[in-house]
Amino acid sequence: MKKLLMASAATALMAGSAMSASHSDEIKLGVILGFTGPIESLTPSMAAGAEMAMAEVTESGKLMGGATVTPVRADSTCVDAAAATAAAERLITSDGIKGIVGADCSGVTGAILSNVAVPNGIVMISPSATSPALSEAEDNGLFFRTAPSDARQGVVMTEILMEQGIDEVAVTYTNNDYGKGLADSFQQAFEAAGGTVTLSAAHEDGKADYSAEVGALAAAGGKRLVVAGYVDQGGSGIVRAALDSGAFDTFHFPDGMIGTQLEENFGSEIDGSTGQHPGTDSEGANIFAELVGDKFDSTSPFTPESYDAAALIMLAMQAAGSSDPAAYKEKVMDVANAPGEKIYPGELGKALDLIAAGTDIDYVGATAVELIGPGESAGNYREIVFKDGKITTVKYR
Repeated sequence: MKKLLMASAATALMAGSAMSASHSDEIKLGVILGFTGPIESLTPSMAAGAEMAMAEVTESGKLMGGATVTPVRADSTCVDAAAATAAAERLITSDGIKGIVGADCSGVTGAILSNVAVPNGIVMISPSATSPALSEAEDNGLFFRTAPSDARQGVVMTEILMEQGIDEVAVTYTNNDYGKGLADSFQQAFEAAGGTVTLSAAHEDGKADYSAEVGALAAAGGKRLVVAGYVDQGGSGIVRAALDSGAFDTFHFPDGMIGTQLEENFGSEIDGSTGQHPGTDSEGANIFAELVGDKFDSTSPFTPESYDAAALIMLAMQAAGSSDPAAYKEKVMDVANAPGEKIYPGELGKALDLIAAGTDIDYVGATAVELIGPGESAGNYREIVFKDGKITTVKYR
């Protein structure tokens, strides 16, 4: 249960003064995503989603007496922990950010969390870092994610494959925290359900030739190849090598592989292939799509989650009456979960008014937000299939 947002007369007076003092102040939020690297085709829509929420709040004029919110982008690269750490440090020391939407990939997210966010007391809400290891990270209550852990994705993958009669697969995964964590979670769930993983082998990104890796996977056998990689990197290289050699003609794709780039790379060559990524067909998802229109791809993986990550930071600030991460980190779970008046995309101004009036809110957002355990999404998934060269929705789980 959430704590009611109530205050004594003295506390209310102090909060009112703080909000008045912040009128017209600028609050900067970092948007740390892999604008270059193995998921660079996904991040433009993710950033646009986060920045849409910030613009909505700024235009409302209702955050702590009229504060404006300015996004400051930084490149995580998705895979270079040193570069991501340096980028995050610059956001804090040079730009004076008060929170981070991001990072995106699990390894760089963990690096920024331990090396930058925790030492500097900065809140991070990742829309896409899914490694199960992050559930156990030492975060001083500063880290949240609107994407579910891959412990959940492994179970969903298993359900999809088993329902299709696919009980024997080979697995290839990108050799990092994301790939290894997902491959392990999937194998555990798949074998527990009676399936067989013939081979689970890492691949390195950035190679020109993946014929050796595909040869080993083909020799092990399997009814389908699970590719837990990146669409703009080695994952697509594996698929191309498998198709060219005839080793596999259908694949199963987790979230890091799903995007329009996959359609562009392979089209109907991979018809019949399946996959999943976080997503819902909730009321909020439909509202978000209508608000976005044709400005960017609202269904691109982790784009609705990015809107929600930014929204939660700003709503938590309003609930705390402060942009100080030490104060508002305590309010993130409060504004995210029931009880309270449900808040959907496009209603951030309304939510700010309710919070200022001392009324509880339950932020539903674009992804049916419900934060559990250490502040991570409970997890809903969009199941997809390739049909006529296009990613087609099967259903939501």
